[in-house]
Amino acid sequence: MEPNEERVSNEETEKPQTHVHEFVASTKLAEEGEDRHNHRFAGVTSEVIPKGRHSHVHRITVNTDFLDHHHEVIIETGPPIPVGNGKHVHFVKGMTTIIDNHEHELEFATLIDRPLV
Repeated sequence: MEPNEERVSNEETEKPQTHVHEFVASTKLAEEGEDRHNHRFAGVTSEVIPKGRHSHVHRITVNTDFLDHHHEVIIETGPPIPVGNGKHVHFVKGMTTIIDNHEHELEFATLIDRPLV
């Protein structure tokens, strides 16, 4: 079998890809005094995770930026929020991992799906 033939065969048996969302966000402030700080993070969600018959969420797994430490964000989005023209975003609310004896709250919305289509 030629290499291209194998690739075509694999593509035919794989599930079709679903959509993803970009995100860019900052955590809320944590700690007190000179140690008070926040973190930034950005990335792309997982593909669709079906929820019920007509809904879905996405998984986010990303590291924050690094000051003298970083945190992980491991969370699922909320359900889709329609924004018109068949497009949607997802709301995300939760916490980072605990590092250096603290964690950060986070609250943001993903960017719109398929922004140029």
